Amino acid sequence: MGIIIYLVIAALMVAVGFLVAFFWATKDGQFDDTYTPSVRILFDNEKPAQNHTEG
Repeated sequence: MGIIIYLVIAALMVAVGFLVAFFWATKDGQFDDTYTPSVRILFDNEKPAQNHTEG
């Protein structure tokens, strides 16, 4: 029965850790840009290859 108490305490510590990490990321501005990720697939990141002819 005593192991359940340790498991509950460990689960609460993990939950508090995730909650602190979430608040830290929110305060740091991690979730400020909500538009760019939705249109990132539309951007063309590859530069076209240039054909060089000798001569």
